[in-house]
Amino acid sequence: MSIRLRLDKPWRPLVAEEIARLPGQLGIYQIADAKGEILYIGQAGARSPFGLRSELQRELTERGAGCQFRVEVNMQYRSRWFELLMVHKADHGTLPPDNAKNPPPNLGRLSPA
Repeated sequence: MSIRLRLDKPWRPLVAEEIARLPGQLGIYQIADAKGEILYIGQAGARSPFGLRSELQRELTERGAGCQFRVEVNMQYRSRWFELLMVHKADHGTLPPDNAKNPPPNLGRLSPA
């Protein structure tokens, strides 16, 4: 049995039409620049009124055009968020730039294969 740690779904353009197709469910998301470099890993939790759709709409408003995103619907969004942050840090030696500005407390270490 293989455990999938990395989020490897295809990137979608961060535009209103794509965001409108998102479910109003809990989950995690990644924001990347046009080259696919991850800028931010976020979560749509219980305080997001319309889940992933709300969070990505906020990201579009703050960032504007030119970015991309991918999502994963996940009821265990907080654990999965920490996991993706730890994988990114293990792969790149640091958190994504926008997460590094306000890192989560007590982030553990992960050694993915």
